Amino acid sequence: MATEKTMRLKLKPSARDKRRYFLVSGGGNEKIEKAILDYVGVLGFAKSAYMFVKKAKGRAVGSCLRQELNNVRAGLGFGGMKIDKVSGTLKGLGV
Repeated sequence: MATEKTMRLKLKPSARDKRRYFLVSGGGNEKIEKAILDYVGVLGFAKSAYMFVKKAKGRAVGSCLRQELNNVRAGLGFGGMKIDKVSGTLKGLGV
């Protein structure tokens, strides 16, 4: 049987989401989501497009859109968590 490849259209770099990856100490995925939701609400959570990436060395790695990073940072601060490092790539975080 021949395998069929599905052709995916590529987005131009200008059309892609500009995401920032951050390293959070003091919480897991559920705790991070709750802190962001409590601070910015459902609409702000959707605008930030938060995504959990992975858990590494007792810390969580998440990502959000570049424009909403300050709101996410404030929400995590009110939730008792701290962003240790922010980078444009996962490699830059060192995890």
